[in-house]
Amino acid sequence: MSLAGPIIVLVRPQLGQNIGKAARAMLNFGLTELRLVAPRDGWPNPEAGPAASGADEVLVDAKLFATVAEAVADCAAVFASTVRRRELVLPVVGPTEMAAAIHAQPGRTAILFGPERSGLATEDVALAGTIVTVPINPEFGSLNLAQAVILLAYEWSRGQPLSQPTFKEAEPRASQFEVEGLVGQVDAALEAAGYYFPVDRTEVSKLTMRTLLTKPDWSSREIRAMRGMIRSIAKGTKR
Repeated sequence: MSLAGPIIVLVRPQLGQNIGKAARAMLNFGLTELRLVAPRDGWPNPEAGPAASGADEVLVDAKLFATVAEAVADCAAVFASTVRRRELVLPVVGPTEMAAAIHAQPGRTAILFGPERSGLATEDVALAGTIVTVPINPEFGSLNLAQAVILLAYEWSRGQPLSQPTFKEAEPRASQFEVEGLVGQVDAALEAAGYYFPVDRTEVSKLTMRTLLTKPDWSSREIRAMRGMIRSIAKGTKR
């Protein structure tokens, strides 16, 4: 199984901004190897850096090639990303199948992405062994370059050891004794403040208060914090 991520090959990209955005999309999912084939405005491009939003390492290490054949010469498997129908007799897979094939491939792999306006030319696709197509709305097949890169990069990254947001462990739930202490404290504070009025509505008001306070899934820390707030309010009322 290959541990290296696929090489992203942008074929004749037109705008430096889109190269930067593609680099940003790559690095989000752990891909760092970018190859550029005959970019329209040359390379390096000053517009790529700001659009990369910090993915500078991808741009600095990007390699420039004159042809697609040269860019994928060291690759054992090449996927051509396109949504257009082709006359070529090539297998067509979705992103999930592509990712599985890349992980099973011991050699280097590459994914080709075409120019922003026209996509890959037939002769570019012919250099690939497989076409990969993202299922999208047939009435509006309009992915931009960075979107196409991020969709396939994400699919490859699934199951990879990428960083995840740290989940805070759940706090221990407060005991019933602690909850009753809170209810009693609130009840006393409301009595002192003259909240229970009219008198004939006192029991209903107390039941409503109890329901509100026992409904949340309080932790012990939250109970302590709430009781501290109530003490502060009560002290202020007595001044």
